Amino acid sequence: TERSGRIHTSTATVSVLPASSPVEIEIKPQDLKFEAYRSSSKGGQNVQKVETAVRILHIPTGLMVTCQEQRFQEQNRKKATEILKAKLYQMMQDQQKGTIDGLRADQIGSGDRSEKIKTYNFPQNRLTDHRINKSWYNLEEVINGKLDKVLGV
Repeated sequence: TERSGRIHTSTATVSVLPASSPVEIEIKPQDLKFEAYRSSSKGGQNVQKVETAVRILHIPTGLMVTCQEQRFQEQNRKKATEILKAKLYQMMQDQQKGTIDGLRADQIGSGDRSEKIKTYNFPQNRLTDHRINKSWYNLEEVINGKLDKVLGV
């Protein structure tokens, strides 16, 4: 309140979301297509004559990764696999984030005052649920977890 006795109000939006689970990356060998080719990078005769560069296609997603940094094909294959896992991990995280963002948007809406669901009026010791147009008194009990009256138990 202020000097002239007016009460200031505030609004809050709350969303309840599931805890995000860690993303597990498991790549099945049959989901990968390996292709070796001659590198165009520096490295002398070895990389220009021998197929040291690697291209990996992840068939389910269509993601393609190439690596020609190392002198040996096996090293390039390992590096390309690591890069592919990192890209798949990022893709899955983005997908999970999109799902959670959608849930959050559904719960919060616009956050406008006209979307109010409950009012906690402390000076009047009252809780009002605007969806069912009902009020309960003794707000202190509700805040402390005694929800029997509110839940109709």
